[in-house]
Amino acid sequence: MKHMVHSVAAAVTISITGLVGSAAPAQAYQVDCAILLCLAGGWPASAPCAHARAVFIRRITPWPIEPPLQIWRCPMGASFNESTPLSPMKRLDDIVFRDQPLIQQETAPLPLVRVQADDQADIDISGDAFSFVRSIRIYHIQFSQRQIPDGDCDRSDSTRLGSYRLQGDYHWTRSNVAQVPAASQLTIPNGCESYVFRSVFVDWRDHAGNYDSEEVHY
Repeated sequence: MKHMVHSVAAAVTISITGLVGSAAPAQAYQVDCAILLCLAGGWPASAPCAHARAVFIRRITPWPIEPPLQIWRCPMGASFNESTPLSPMKRLDDIVFRDQPLIQQETAPLPLVRVQADDQADIDISGDAFSFVRSIRIYHIQFSQRQIPDGDCDRSDSTRLGSYRLQGDYHWTRSNVAQVPAASQLTIPNGCESYVFRSVFVDWRDHAGNYDSEEVHY
């Protein structure tokens, strides 16, 4: 619910700078601002959060596999003229929830994000308040095994891990199925029974530390 996001907003303090215009610049606020707020609040029930979560999951649905949160597309270092001064996170919260028609809905395809995204948040997010951003992990699982005629077991594991660095920049590293969280539906049989598993698994923790995950098979 919106009041739940407001309570999270009060805890996640963002240093938004001085006022830089009227309502027109609100067009710059992308769906990633909603993803940021809704993820922090545990995806409370609301139309903006439902849309934000759908975009979050669509981005990891092959192909391509993009960063589910592209925090560099949420201009947290800007704000808007208000007759009454608002707390920093409240300004961003109001843009997402009060001015819903101004949220960019991604009706036109945005440029694809590189595998390694060097872009970062436009403010300092290195503090504990933004640990929930760095908790996001994306496992691109590609595993197969089969017994070959000479009796050996032929296994292939091309699993890789996408994660966020200190300031929200995104990168991929090599991983393996042993590192995939138990919440995934990956179930490698004992022995060398023929088995193929391909999916993109994403998990995260909200601002309160609650765990959640999604998995997309292909």
